[in-house]
Amino acid sequence: MTTQFLGDEKGRTIGTIAPMVNGVLVLRNAKGQSLGTYAPERNVTIDSKGRAVGTGNLLTTLLH
Repeated sequence: MTTQFLGDEKGRTIGTIAPMVNGVLVLRNAKGQSLGTYAPERNVTIDSKGRAVGTGNLLTTLLH
């Protein structure tokens, strides 16, 4: 999987989702700050403070 760029309605990049070597997906905002991760083997999304957000890939819900 390659880096996925997330854009707003005006076409500006507001974030990216990129895979790490271990398969975990990392969400970063436009400034490059990590907002959370999704671990497919556990099927759980974790926010930047280490709290479980929910089951499944909910990374895009962390963008605000």
